[in-house]
Amino acid sequence: MKKKWKLTGLAAIVLMLTMLLGRNTFAAKEAKTVDVMFLHDTHSHLNEFATVENGESKIMGGFSKIKTLINEQKDKNPDTLLLDAGDFSMGTLIQVVFETDATEIRMLGELGMDATTLGNHEFDYKASGLANMMNSAVRSGDALPEMVLCNVDWEAMEAAGLTEDQQLLKDAFENYGVKDYIMVEKNGVNIAVTGLFGQDCENCVPNCPLVFGDRVEAVKETVAEIREKEEADMIVCVSHSGTWSDEEKSEDEILAKSVPELDLIISGHTHTKLDEPIVHGNTYIVSAAEYGKYLGNLSMTQKEDGRWNLDSYELITVDDTIEKDAGTQETVDEMFAMVDSRYLEQFGYTKDQVLCTNEVEFADASDTSAKHTELNLGSVMADAYTYAVETFGDGDGHPVDVAVVPSGTIRDTYAKGNITTENVFNSFSLGIGEDGIPGYPLISIYLTGAELKTAAEIDASISDLMTTARLYTSGLCWSYNPNRMILNRATDVYLRDGDGNRAELEDDKLYRVVTDFYTSQMLGGVTDLSYGLLSIVPKFADGTPVENYEDAVVMTDGRELKAWAAIASYMTSFEDTDNDGIGNVPQRYASREGRKVVEDSKNIVDLLKNPNKFFFMILAVVIVVIALLVLITIVIVKIGKRILKTRKKGKKE
Repeated sequence: MKKKWKLTGLAAIVLMLTMLLGRNTFAAKEAKTVDVMFLHDTHSHLNEFATVENGESKIMGGFSKIKTLINEQKDKNPDTLLLDAGDFSMGTLIQVVFETDATEIRMLGELGMDATTLGNHEFDYKASGLANMMNSAVRSGDALPEMVLCNVDWEAMEAAGLTEDQQLLKDAFENYGVKDYIMVEKNGVNIAVTGLFGQDCENCVPNCPLVFGDRVEAVKETVAEIREKEEADMIVCVSHSGTWSDEEKSEDEILAKSVPELDLIISGHTHTKLDEPIVHGNTYIVSAAEYGKYLGNLSMTQKEDGRWNLDSYELITVDDTIEKDAGTQETVDEMFAMVDSRYLEQFGYTKDQVLCTNEVEFADASDTSAKHTELNLGSVMADAYTYAVETFGDGDGHPVDVAVVPSGTIRDTYAKGNITTENVFNSFSLGIGEDGIPGYPLISIYLTGAELKTAAEIDASISDLMTTARLYTSGLCWSYNPNRMILNRATDVYLRDGDGNRAELEDDKLYRVVTDFYTSQMLGGVTDLSYGLLSIVPKFADGTPVENYEDAVVMTDGRELKAWAAIASYMTSFEDTDNDGIGNVPQRYASREGRKVVEDSKNIVDLLKNPNKFFFMILAVVIVVIALLVLITIVIVKIGKRILKTRKKGKKE
């Protein structure tokens, strides 16, 4: 009997242990984990490139190195989720075969990306260029990332009647298979991935061919559909919207707070480098800068309530310490081999041609937006525009008075060492001309002296609100005080010729100004931000307003003078100071030249000196508002006294 009870007890213990072990095994299975690697804003940087990072010249990026890092991660977890958040094109010479070969999106497929979305620069070659790229990608037969984009409002466009461009894109979207969202299964986790085209992103597309719905409402509707139709454990958004220092205007932060069901937002567009995620509620926002200089890497574990906890997060630096994946590099090299014969040959250059040698430490490209002062990177590009138009431009024999380079057009800097054709193209790699050839051309217009003063005021007052409008110039100089009243910050605006001589601006006189075609298309945004106060009307030499900027394009030997080619020609004109057969960047660019002087003063005299018309306009408005407040106060006091008098009289009666 005792032996029977002992056996029964032992069986019970074994059963309890089995149940406990089983429960622990079940719990272990339920602890779902996801590994994610991500990119955004790679801008055609398939190859490694020379750049300046934190004031230091470096070789960074390259899809072959990124592939090595992905392979290493896949060895640890084959089910790692790979995502891209748009602007995968427009930034290096490989973009010249964007339409015909779709190299950038095919290389995202080579990396194994599960999904991507569109950014504003995918529209740089207009609707036809984007449609051609998508169709070319499908025809290639290569493995391609899924494309997700939830806020295109096809219903509104169809109700109004599709334009030719809209129909072209609708057909291309259907051919590629663009979806509001996709479902991906990774390591037993069902992941919904949606994509978003942000508001500022849309603003950066001149004459955008598509109509986009409200971004927050579109994501809410997509999330609701996912919850209704799918058994999703996680919801991720690849968003080309971005984050800003001002949380109230930071689009992806607004999204996270408005759609709390999102678990993870891969945030592109603003080229933000987030060393630590931004967290709102249970939503994580991550960003990995631009050009593939960093590869985002994170791991998440599902909590008991179904939401996710971020276990680890890092931005892996893609530099010379990373070995290249041989197969991927071979593919990249094959793609770049097309560039010389298909594009550069017509300009008389080759990709690796050395244009000059540089020993000057140029500002980082990101500094041109982040810093509000004179920077040598903008100066050398502006000087290049002046040189090229005066040397090679057909037609107008008037010398260039002013050249303007906004920060939003500066895409990369010049590192120390040899500067090649590829380096120069990378520094201005935007757009396509009406000639159908990649690269925005320069335009020549005329502005009055008063409008040039307005341009300086745009930089002084508006560029803090629209950092892509920070201006770098040749010929035009100004001082500004950031502590003065808005629209009245530029204190001294004048011209300076090549010999350094100062010339005062005459308000009614016309001056010749050269800039790039993209800049001309963005003038409306500046006007809107200033509520129409800072308005500039480009004109021809006879004072007639420019209605079509294509009529103002600078031509050379019957072809458009491309902005990047203007810079290249300037680089080849430099004097060979070390007698090695190659020109050298002039040392004058190593120091500031007084083109833009910051007068950071709070002295009352400095705050009020040289007031402009906007000062008096704002002052008049302030006086009127104060007068109205005083008047309202007097009326209220009188009414109050009458009421008290009436009450006292009533009590006596």
